[in-house]
Amino acid sequence: MKACPERSAALALLRKYNAEPFHIQHGLTVEGVMRWYAQELGYGEDADFWAAVGLLHDVDFEKWPEAHCKKAPELLAEIGCSDEFIHAVCSHGYGLCSDVEPTEEMEKVLFAADELTGLIGAAALMRPSKSCQDMEVSSLKKKFKDKKFAAGCSRDVIKTGAERLGWTLEELMEKTLQAQRSCEESVAAQMAAL
Repeated sequence: MKACPERSAALALLRKYNAEPFHIQHGLTVEGVMRWYAQELGYGEDADFWAAVGLLHDVDFEKWPEAHCKKAPELLAEIGCSDEFIHAVCSHGYGLCSDVEPTEEMEKVLFAADELTGLIGAAALMRPSKSCQDMEVSSLKKKFKDKKFAAGCSRDVIKTGAERLGWTLEELMEKTLQAQRSCEESVAAQMAAL
């Protein structure tokens, strides 16, 4: 099993450097998505590691957007994160703000799913249900093709992420949608409790 910080310490670190509810919610969502992927892809024993990396992947983004993935190692060291953990966090910005390449399957999943969770979240808000539970891949694909919709979610990163995993774009969308459905209720409950 890979070493990772206690969840309470990880959440406290996220909240120390992130005040915006949107950023906290994004961290919680990617945490849940990564936990689902760990179980789904046969890395169940490292699910806590995958989840913690998901929770903290943007720890430095709110306060230091211009130093995203560069400030993170210093912040993650505060709670004793391993070099492997720090590498995983920094790799999700590869080609954008980091030269740390995603090499492990977990890093490739984070790289691919991070931006897509944002697109799914934005698309869910447009639905009468305000949920991704009843969202179909076909409607997600329509939102993906509309470059003006959730313009901040990089389509290129999502496509590159799918390619790095050896998956079709549709496969990545289907899996990430399932992953996001699995944690949507829990994330909402945690946000309500904050």
